[in-house]
Amino acid sequence: MQVLTLVPVLALLLALAFIKLLKPKTARPNLPPGSFGWPVIGESLEFLRCQRGGHPEKFVRDRMSRYNSPIFKTSLLGERMAVLCGPAGNKFLFSNEGKKVALWWPSSVGKLMGRCLVSKAGDEARLDKKMLMSFFNPEALMRSVGVIDEFTKDHLRTQWEGKDRLEAYSTLKQHTFSLACRLFMSITDPQIVSRLADHFHVFLRGVVGLPLDVPGTSFYQSKKAANSIRKELRVLVKWRRTELERKTASPSQDIMSHLIANGDENGKLMPEAEIINNMLNLLFAGHDTSTSTLVLIIKYLSELPHVLEKVIAEQREIAASKARGELLQWGDLQKMRYSWNAILEVMRMTAPIYGSFREALVDFTYEGYTIPKGWKLHWSACSTHTDRNYHPRTLTFDESRFEGSGPAPYTYVPFGGGPRMCLGLEFARAELLVFFHNLVIGFHWSLVNPDEKIIYDPMPIPVKGLPIRLRPRD
Repeated sequence: MQVLTLVPVLALLLALAFIKLLKPKTARPNLPPGSFGWPVIGESLEFLRCQRGGHPEKFVRDRMSRYNSPIFKTSLLGERMAVLCGPAGNKFLFSNEGKKVALWWPSSVGKLMGRCLVSKAGDEARLDKKMLMSFFNPEALMRSVGVIDEFTKDHLRTQWEGKDRLEAYSTLKQHTFSLACRLFMSITDPQIVSRLADHFHVFLRGVVGLPLDVPGTSFYQSKKAANSIRKELRVLVKWRRTELERKTASPSQDIMSHLIANGDENGKLMPEAEIINNMLNLLFAGHDTSTSTLVLIIKYLSELPHVLEKVIAEQREIAASKARGELLQWGDLQKMRYSWNAILEVMRMTAPIYGSFREALVDFTYEGYTIPKGWKLHWSACSTHTDRNYHPRTLTFDESRFEGSGPAPYTYVPFGGGPRMCLGLEFARAELLVFFHNLVIGFHWSLVNPDEKIIYDPMPIPVKGLPIRLRPRD
Protein backbone atom coordinates (compact mmCIF):
# COMPACT_ATOMS: atom_id res chain seq x y z
CA MET A 1 0.00 0.00 0.00
CA GLN A 2 2.80 2.37 0.90
CA VAL A 3 4.59 1.55 -2.37
CA LEU A 4 1.42 2.35 -4.35
CA THR A 5 1.07 5.79 -2.71
CA LEU A 6 4.70 6.64 -3.53
CA VAL A 7 4.25 6.01 -7.27
CA PRO A 8 2.33 9.26 -8.02
CA VAL A 9 4.84 11.27 -5.96
CA LEU A 10 7.82 9.76 -7.79
CA ALA A 11 6.11 10.33 -11.12
CA LEU A 12 5.54 13.99 -10.25
CA LEU A 13 9.15 14.47 -9.18
CA LEU A 14 10.42 12.85 -12.40
CA ALA A 15 8.12 15.08 -14.46
CA LEU A 16 9.36 18.22 -12.69
CA ALA A 17 12.97 17.18 -13.16
CA PHE A 18 12.34 16.53 -16.86
CA ILE A 19 10.67 19.96 -17.29
CA LYS A 20 13.60 21.66 -15.53
CA LEU A 21 16.06 19.92 -17.89
CA LEU A 22 14.10 21.09 -20.93
CA LYS A 23 13.72 24.70 -19.63
CA PRO A 24 16.30 27.04 -21.21
CA LYS A 25 18.90 28.08 -18.70
CA THR A 26 19.15 31.80 -17.96
CA ALA A 27 22.72 32.92 -18.36
CA ARG A 28 24.16 34.27 -15.14
CA PRO A 29 25.43 37.81 -15.56
CA ASN A 30 29.19 38.19 -15.81
CA LEU A 31 29.58 40.36 -12.73
CA PRO A 32 32.78 42.29 -11.98
CA PRO A 33 35.29 40.67 -9.61
CA GLY A 34 35.04 41.52 -5.95
CA SER A 35 33.28 40.63 -2.72
CA PHE A 36 30.00 41.66 -1.11
CA GLY A 37 31.61 41.23 2.29
CA TRP A 38 29.55 40.59 5.41
CA PRO A 39 25.76 40.11 5.34
CA VAL A 40 23.87 43.42 5.51
CA ILE A 41 26.88 45.63 6.32
CA GLY A 42 28.93 44.43 3.35
CA GLU A 43 32.28 46.23 3.23
CA SER A 44 30.89 49.48 4.68
CA LEU A 45 32.98 49.36 7.84
CA GLU A 46 36.25 49.17 5.91
CA PHE A 47 35.05 51.88 3.50
CA LEU A 48 34.28 54.20 6.44
CA ARG A 49 37.47 53.16 8.26
CA CYS A 50 39.58 54.29 5.30
CA GLN A 51 37.80 57.64 5.31
CA ARG A 52 38.27 58.14 9.04
CA GLY A 53 41.89 57.12 8.62
CA GLY A 54 42.42 59.95 6.16
CA HIS A 55 43.03 57.70 3.13
CA PRO A 56 39.69 57.09 1.35
CA GLU A 57 41.59 56.16 -1.81
CA LYS A 58 42.98 53.09 -0.02
CA PHE A 59 39.64 51.25 -0.19
CA VAL A 60 39.59 51.60 -3.98
CA ARG A 61 43.31 51.19 -4.60
CA ASP A 62 43.58 47.96 -2.59
CA ARG A 63 40.77 46.33 -4.56
CA MET A 64 42.03 47.51 -7.93
CA SER A 65 45.31 45.77 -7.08
CA ARG A 66 43.69 42.68 -5.55
CA TYR A 67 41.39 42.02 -8.52
CA ASN A 68 43.69 43.52 -11.18
CA SER A 69 40.65 45.26 -12.63
CA PRO A 70 39.47 48.86 -13.30
CA ILE A 71 36.06 47.85 -11.94
CA PHE A 72 35.04 45.76 -8.94
CA LYS A 73 31.90 44.86 -7.04
CA THR A 74 31.28 45.46 -3.37
CA SER A 75 28.45 46.16 -0.94
CA LEU A 76 28.36 49.60 0.68
CA LEU A 77 25.75 51.31 2.85
CA GLY A 78 23.33 48.42 2.35
CA GLU A 79 23.60 48.38 -1.47
CA ARG A 80 25.22 46.15 -4.07
CA MET A 81 27.63 48.41 -5.84
CA ALA A 82 30.14 48.54 -8.69
CA VAL A 83 33.11 50.89 -8.36
CA LEU A 84 34.32 52.28 -11.70
CA CYS A 85 37.92 53.41 -11.36
CA GLY A 86 40.08 56.02 -13.02
CA PRO A 87 39.42 58.53 -15.83
CA ALA A 88 37.64 55.94 -18.00
CA GLY A 89 35.19 55.18 -15.18
CA ASN A 90 34.65 58.89 -14.53
CA LYS A 91 34.04 59.56 -18.21
CA PHE A 92 31.55 56.70 -18.52
CA LEU A 93 29.49 57.80 -15.53
CA PHE A 94 29.57 61.53 -16.28
CA SER A 95 28.70 61.12 -19.97
CA ASN A 96 25.88 58.62 -19.37
CA GLU A 97 23.93 60.69 -16.85
CA GLY A 98 20.20 60.30 -17.58
CA LYS A 99 20.91 57.55 -20.14
CA LYS A 100 22.41 54.53 -18.42
CA VAL A 101 22.91 56.03 -14.97
CA ALA A 102 21.32 58.61 -12.66
CA LEU A 103 22.51 60.41 -9.56
CA TRP A 104 22.08 58.37 -6.39
CA TRP A 105 22.80 59.12 -2.76
CA PRO A 106 22.79 56.79 0.23
CA SER A 107 19.33 56.53 1.77
CA SER A 108 20.54 58.64 4.71
CA VAL A 109 21.00 61.61 2.35
CA GLY A 110 17.56 61.24 0.76
CA LYS A 111 15.84 60.88 4.12
CA LEU A 112 17.58 63.95 5.53
CA MET A 113 17.50 66.23 2.46
CA GLY A 114 13.98 65.41 1.26
CA ARG A 115 12.72 66.29 -2.19
CA CYS A 116 15.16 68.78 -3.76
CA LEU A 117 17.72 69.08 -6.54
CA VAL A 118 20.01 66.31 -5.22
CA SER A 119 17.15 63.81 -4.98
CA LYS A 120 15.53 64.58 -8.34
CA ALA A 121 16.39 63.13 -11.73
CA GLY A 122 15.67 63.81 -15.40
CA ASP A 123 13.65 66.86 -16.41
CA GLU A 124 12.77 67.73 -12.81
CA ALA A 125 16.43 68.04 -11.87
CA ARG A 126 17.17 69.98 -15.06
CA LEU A 127 14.46 72.55 -14.32
CA ASP A 128 15.59 73.02 -10.70
CA LYS A 129 19.22 73.39 -11.79
CA LYS A 130 18.23 75.95 -14.43
CA MET A 131 16.48 78.04 -11.77
CA LEU A 132 19.50 77.89 -9.45
CA MET A 133 22.06 78.55 -12.20
CA SER A 134 20.82 82.13 -12.55
CA PHE A 135 22.65 82.79 -9.27
CA PHE A 136 25.75 80.71 -9.89
CA ASN A 137 26.77 81.81 -13.39
CA PRO A 138 29.73 84.18 -13.90
CA GLU A 139 27.48 87.12 -14.76
CA ALA A 140 25.67 86.90 -11.41
CA LEU A 141 28.90 86.32 -9.50
CA MET A 142 30.47 89.42 -11.02
CA ARG A 143 28.01 91.39 -8.89
CA SER A 144 28.87 89.38 -5.77
CA VAL A 145 32.68 89.60 -5.67
CA GLY A 146 32.64 92.99 -3.93
CA VAL A 147 30.15 91.68 -1.34
CA ILE A 148 32.33 88.60 -0.70
CA ASP A 149 35.42 90.81 -0.34
CA GLU A 150 33.74 93.22 2.09
CA PHE A 151 32.33 90.31 4.12
CA THR A 152 35.75 88.60 4.23
CA LYS A 153 37.57 91.76 5.30
CA ASP A 154 35.07 92.25 8.12
CA HIS A 155 35.51 88.62 9.26
CA LEU A 156 39.30 88.89 9.36
CA ARG A 157 39.11 92.23 11.15
CA THR A 158 36.77 90.99 13.87
CA GLN A 159 37.86 87.35 14.24
CA TRP A 160 41.59 87.30 13.33
CA GLU A 161 43.17 90.67 13.98
CA GLY A 162 44.74 91.07 17.39
CA LYS A 163 44.92 87.32 18.04
CA ASP A 164 48.15 85.39 18.27
CA ARG A 165 46.41 82.02 17.99
CA LEU A 166 43.09 80.59 16.79
CA GLU A 167 41.51 77.33 15.66
CA ALA A 168 41.30 77.65 11.88
CA TYR A 169 38.62 75.04 11.16
CA SER A 170 35.88 76.30 13.49
CA THR A 171 36.64 79.94 12.68
CA LEU A 172 36.50 79.36 8.94
CA LYS A 173 33.35 77.26 9.27
CA GLN A 174 31.66 80.19 10.96
CA HIS A 175 32.81 82.49 8.14
CA THR A 176 31.75 80.31 5.21
CA PHE A 177 28.37 79.53 6.77
CA SER A 178 27.68 83.19 7.55
CA LEU A 179 28.66 84.13 4.00
CA ALA A 180 26.30 81.49 2.56
CA CYS A 181 23.45 82.87 4.70
CA ARG A 182 24.25 86.38 3.47
CA LEU A 183 24.48 85.54 -0.23
CA PHE A 184 21.79 82.83 -0.48
CA MET A 185 19.17 84.32 1.86
CA SER A 186 20.26 87.92 2.70
CA ILE A 187 20.35 86.88 6.37
CA THR A 188 22.80 88.82 8.55
CA ASP A 189 21.18 88.57 11.98
CA PRO A 190 23.92 86.88 14.07
CA GLN A 191 21.40 85.11 16.31
CA ILE A 192 19.62 83.46 13.36
CA VAL A 193 22.94 82.54 11.72
CA SER A 194 24.25 81.11 15.01
CA ARG A 195 21.15 78.96 15.58
CA LEU A 196 21.29 77.58 12.04
CA ALA A 197 25.04 76.93 12.34
CA ASP A 198 24.58 75.00 15.59
CA HIS A 199 21.93 72.79 13.97
CA PHE A 200 24.12 72.21 10.90
CA HIS A 201 27.04 71.15 13.08
CA VAL A 202 24.90 68.24 14.36
CA PHE A 203 23.20 67.63 11.00
CA LEU A 204 26.45 67.01 9.12
CA ARG A 205 27.50 64.10 11.33
CA GLY A 206 24.82 61.76 9.98
CA VAL A 207 24.48 62.80 6.35
CA VAL A 208 26.49 59.93 4.85
CA GLY A 209 26.23 56.69 6.80
CA LEU A 210 23.86 53.97 7.91
CA PRO A 211 20.33 55.41 8.41
CA LEU A 212 19.77 53.90 11.86
CA ASP A 213 16.89 55.98 13.23
CA VAL A 214 17.55 54.97 16.83
CA PRO A 215 18.24 57.34 19.76
CA GLY A 216 21.96 57.77 20.25
CA THR A 217 22.95 57.24 16.60
CA SER A 218 24.42 59.96 14.37
CA PHE A 219 21.52 59.61 11.94
CA TYR A 220 18.92 60.06 14.68
CA GLN A 221 20.62 63.25 15.90
CA SER A 222 21.07 64.45 12.31
CA LYS A 223 17.38 63.94 11.58
CA LYS A 224 16.40 65.98 14.66
CA ALA A 225 18.78 68.75 13.57
CA ALA A 226 17.35 68.72 10.01
CA ASN A 227 13.86 69.20 11.44
CA SER A 228 15.10 72.15 13.49
CA ILE A 229 16.77 73.67 10.40
CA ARG A 230 13.54 73.31 8.41
CA LYS A 231 11.60 74.99 11.20
CA GLU A 232 13.96 77.98 11.07
CA LEU A 233 13.90 78.09 7.27
CA ARG A 234 10.09 77.89 7.17
CA VAL A 235 9.88 81.08 9.24
CA LEU A 236 12.42 82.79 6.96
CA VAL A 237 10.58 81.75 3.79
CA LYS A 238 7.24 83.05 5.12
CA TRP A 239 8.92 86.29 6.20
CA ARG A 240 10.52 86.73 2.76
CA ARG A 241 7.26 85.94 0.97
CA THR A 242 5.60 88.77 2.92
CA GLU A 243 8.46 91.14 2.02
CA LEU A 244 8.09 90.25 -1.66
CA GLU A 245 4.35 90.88 -1.55
CA ARG A 246 4.96 94.30 0.04
CA LYS A 247 7.78 94.93 -2.47
CA THR A 248 10.27 95.56 0.33
CA ALA A 249 12.41 92.74 -1.07
CA SER A 250 13.45 91.99 -4.66
CA PRO A 251 12.96 88.61 -6.41
CA SER A 252 16.54 88.91 -7.67
CA GLN A 253 18.26 89.78 -4.38
CA ASP A 254 19.12 86.19 -3.44
CA ILE A 255 18.39 82.54 -4.21
CA MET A 256 15.61 82.17 -1.66
CA SER A 257 13.69 85.16 -3.07
CA HIS A 258 14.18 83.85 -6.59
CA LEU A 259 12.80 80.40 -5.74
CA ILE A 260 9.78 81.94 -3.98
CA ALA A 261 8.88 84.43 -6.71
CA ASN A 262 9.72 82.62 -9.95
CA GLY A 263 8.21 79.54 -11.54
CA ASP A 264 9.63 76.97 -13.91
CA GLU A 265 9.33 77.05 -17.71
CA ASN A 266 5.61 76.39 -17.35
CA GLY A 267 5.12 79.09 -14.74
CA LYS A 268 4.61 76.58 -11.93
CA LEU A 269 5.90 77.85 -8.58
CA MET A 270 8.09 75.62 -6.44
CA PRO A 271 6.24 74.21 -3.39
CA GLU A 272 7.32 75.71 -0.07
CA ALA A 273 8.60 72.38 1.22
CA GLU A 274 10.90 72.04 -1.79
CA ILE A 275 12.16 75.62 -1.41
CA ILE A 276 13.08 74.80 2.20
CA ASN A 277 14.77 71.53 1.18
CA ASN A 278 16.74 73.25 -1.57
CA MET A 279 17.90 75.97 0.82
CA LEU A 280 18.96 73.30 3.33
CA ASN A 281 20.92 71.55 0.57
CA LEU A 282 22.53 74.80 -0.64
CA LEU A 283 23.58 75.87 2.84
CA PHE A 284 25.10 72.40 3.32
CA ALA A 285 26.92 72.33 -0.02
CA GLY A 286 27.76 76.04 0.01
CA HIS A 287 29.94 76.10 3.09
CA ASP A 288 31.28 72.69 4.10
CA THR A 289 33.56 71.93 1.15
CA SER A 290 34.73 75.57 1.11
CA THR A 291 35.67 75.32 4.79
CA SER A 292 37.65 72.14 4.18
CA THR A 293 39.48 73.62 1.20
CA LEU A 294 40.38 76.85 3.02
CA VAL A 295 41.76 74.85 5.95
CA LEU A 296 43.80 72.68 3.59
CA ILE A 297 45.16 75.77 1.81
CA ILE A 298 46.37 77.12 5.17
CA LYS A 299 47.92 73.75 6.05
CA TYR A 300 49.69 73.10 2.74
CA LEU A 301 50.93 76.66 2.19
CA SER A 302 52.41 76.83 5.69
CA GLU A 303 54.57 73.86 4.68
CA LEU A 304 55.52 75.27 1.25
CA PRO A 305 57.17 78.69 1.73
CA HIS A 306 58.41 78.81 -1.88
CA VAL A 307 54.82 78.50 -3.14
CA LEU A 308 53.48 80.95 -0.56
CA GLU A 309 56.05 83.60 -1.55
CA LYS A 310 54.88 83.45 -5.18
CA VAL A 311 51.26 83.72 -4.06
CA ILE A 312 52.08 86.75 -1.90
CA ALA A 313 53.89 88.44 -4.79
CA GLU A 314 50.90 87.92 -7.09
CA GLN A 315 48.40 89.16 -4.51
CA ARG A 316 50.49 92.20 -3.58
CA GLU A 317 50.59 93.24 -7.21
CA ILE A 318 46.79 93.08 -7.36
CA ALA A 319 46.43 94.96 -4.04
CA ALA A 320 48.78 97.69 -5.31
CA SER A 321 46.50 98.24 -8.32
CA LYS A 322 43.52 99.07 -6.07
CA ALA A 323 42.67 102.49 -4.65
CA ARG A 324 42.48 102.77 -0.87
CA GLY A 325 39.25 101.11 0.31
CA GLU A 326 38.45 99.77 -3.20
CA LEU A 327 37.01 96.25 -3.16
CA LEU A 328 38.06 93.35 -5.37
CA GLN A 329 36.15 92.88 -8.61
CA TRP A 330 35.67 90.00 -11.04
CA GLY A 331 38.59 91.16 -13.20
CA ASP A 332 40.96 90.95 -10.25
CA LEU A 333 40.16 87.25 -9.80
CA GLN A 334 41.17 86.56 -13.40
CA LYS A 335 44.66 87.86 -12.57
CA MET A 336 45.12 85.34 -9.74
CA ARG A 337 46.32 82.56 -12.03
CA TYR A 338 49.19 81.30 -9.92
CA SER A 339 47.10 81.41 -6.74
CA TRP A 340 44.30 79.44 -8.40
CA ASN A 341 46.78 76.82 -9.67
CA ALA A 342 48.03 76.42 -6.10
CA ILE A 343 44.45 75.95 -4.86
CA LEU A 344 43.78 73.38 -7.60
CA GLU A 345 46.83 71.42 -6.48
CA VAL A 346 45.63 71.53 -2.86
CA MET A 347 42.36 69.95 -4.06
CA ARG A 348 44.30 67.33 -5.99
CA MET A 349 46.43 66.39 -2.99
CA THR A 350 43.33 66.17 -0.74
CA ALA A 351 40.08 66.15 -2.69
CA PRO A 352 37.22 68.17 -1.08
CA ILE A 353 34.94 65.16 -1.65
CA TYR A 354 36.04 61.52 -1.85
CA GLY A 355 33.65 60.84 -4.75
CA SER A 356 29.97 60.32 -5.43
CA PHE A 357 27.36 57.75 -6.44
CA ARG A 358 25.12 56.81 -9.34
CA GLU A 359 22.43 54.16 -9.99
CA ALA A 360 22.17 51.90 -13.05
CA LEU A 361 18.96 52.74 -14.97
CA VAL A 362 19.36 49.71 -17.26
CA ASP A 363 21.51 46.61 -17.55
CA PHE A 364 24.75 47.61 -19.25
CA THR A 365 28.20 46.23 -20.01
CA TYR A 366 31.41 47.91 -18.92
CA GLU A 367 34.90 46.49 -19.47
CA GLY A 368 33.28 43.19 -20.43
CA TYR A 369 31.31 42.91 -17.17
CA THR A 370 27.55 43.15 -16.72
CA ILE A 371 26.13 45.76 -14.35
CA PRO A 372 22.51 44.87 -13.50
CA LYS A 373 19.80 47.52 -13.46
CA GLY A 374 19.32 48.94 -9.97
CA TRP A 375 22.92 48.41 -8.88
CA LYS A 376 24.63 51.43 -7.35
CA LEU A 377 27.83 52.83 -8.78
CA HIS A 378 30.67 54.77 -7.22
CA TRP A 379 33.42 56.98 -8.66
CA SER A 380 36.37 58.11 -6.55
CA ALA A 381 38.02 61.50 -6.93
CA CYS A 382 40.62 60.63 -4.30
CA SER A 383 41.94 57.51 -6.04
CA THR A 384 42.04 59.23 -9.45
CA HIS A 385 43.85 62.30 -8.10
CA THR A 386 46.55 60.19 -6.46
CA ASP A 387 47.14 57.75 -9.33
CA ARG A 388 50.73 58.12 -10.53
CA ASN A 389 49.69 56.96 -14.02
CA TYR A 390 47.91 60.29 -14.50
CA HIS A 391 49.69 62.51 -11.96
CA PRO A 392 53.46 61.80 -11.86
CA ARG A 393 55.15 62.43 -8.51
CA THR A 394 51.69 62.25 -7.03
CA LEU A 395 52.85 62.91 -3.44
CA THR A 396 54.75 66.05 -4.47
CA PHE A 397 52.95 69.41 -4.43
CA ASP A 398 53.33 70.80 -7.96
CA GLU A 399 51.08 73.70 -8.92
CA SER A 400 52.61 73.76 -12.42
CA ARG A 401 50.44 70.71 -13.30
CA PHE A 402 47.65 73.19 -14.04
CA GLU A 403 49.56 75.45 -16.39
CA GLY A 404 48.55 75.41 -20.05
CA SER A 405 45.86 72.84 -20.78
CA GLY A 406 46.32 71.22 -17.35
CA PRO A 407 45.64 67.54 -16.52
CA ALA A 408 44.10 65.22 -19.09
CA PRO A 409 40.28 65.07 -19.21
CA TYR A 410 38.59 63.16 -16.35
CA THR A 411 41.85 62.78 -14.39
CA TYR A 412 41.06 65.78 -12.17
CA VAL A 413 37.47 65.85 -10.88
CA PRO A 414 37.13 67.77 -7.58
CA PHE A 415 33.80 69.19 -8.78
CA GLY A 416 32.51 66.06 -10.54
CA GLY A 417 31.65 66.28 -14.23
CA GLY A 418 28.95 66.07 -16.88
CA PRO A 419 25.40 67.39 -16.28
CA ARG A 420 25.85 66.84 -12.54
CA MET A 421 29.03 68.91 -12.23
CA CYS A 422 28.88 71.06 -9.09
CA LEU A 423 26.88 74.17 -9.98
CA GLY A 424 28.73 76.13 -7.29
CA LEU A 425 32.14 75.81 -8.97
CA GLU A 426 32.46 79.51 -9.88
CA PHE A 427 31.07 80.59 -6.51
CA ALA A 428 33.66 78.41 -4.75
CA ARG A 429 36.42 79.86 -6.94
CA ALA A 430 35.41 83.42 -6.04
CA GLU A 431 35.05 82.64 -2.33
CA LEU A 432 38.40 80.84 -2.11
CA LEU A 433 40.40 83.43 -4.08
CA VAL A 434 38.95 86.41 -2.21
CA PHE A 435 39.74 84.85 1.16
CA PHE A 436 43.20 83.75 0.00
CA HIS A 437 43.96 87.31 -1.19
CA ASN A 438 43.01 88.91 2.13
CA LEU A 439 44.71 86.23 4.21
CA VAL A 440 48.16 86.43 2.60
CA ILE A 441 48.10 90.22 2.41
CA GLY A 442 47.24 90.58 6.10
CA PHE A 443 48.83 87.70 8.03
CA HIS A 444 51.76 85.43 8.71
CA TRP A 445 50.72 82.06 10.13
CA SER A 446 52.27 78.80 11.28
CA LEU A 447 50.83 75.46 12.41
CA VAL A 448 50.70 74.58 16.09
CA ASN A 449 50.63 70.85 15.21
CA PRO A 450 52.53 70.41 11.90
CA ASP A 451 51.75 66.67 11.78
CA GLU A 452 48.03 67.05 12.48
CA LYS A 453 46.02 64.33 10.74
CA ILE A 454 43.31 65.00 8.14
CA ILE A 455 40.31 62.63 8.07
CA TYR A 456 37.14 62.47 5.94
CA ASP A 457 33.94 62.93 7.94
CA PRO A 458 32.50 63.11 5.24
CA MET A 459 34.60 66.11 4.06
CA PRO A 460 38.32 66.38 4.90
CA ILE A 461 38.76 67.93 8.36
CA PRO A 462 41.74 68.29 10.73
CA VAL A 463 41.30 66.11 13.81
CA LYS A 464 42.37 68.92 16.20
CA GLY A 465 40.76 71.80 14.31
CA LEU A 466 44.10 73.06 12.88
CA PRO A 467 45.18 75.59 15.52
CA ILE A 468 47.51 78.22 14.03
CA ARG A 469 49.75 80.99 15.35
CA LEU A 470 49.16 84.42 13.88
CA ARG A 471 50.93 87.72 13.49
CA PRO A 472 50.22 90.65 11.20
CA ARG A 473 52.15 90.93 7.97
CA ASP A 474 54.16 94.12 7.57
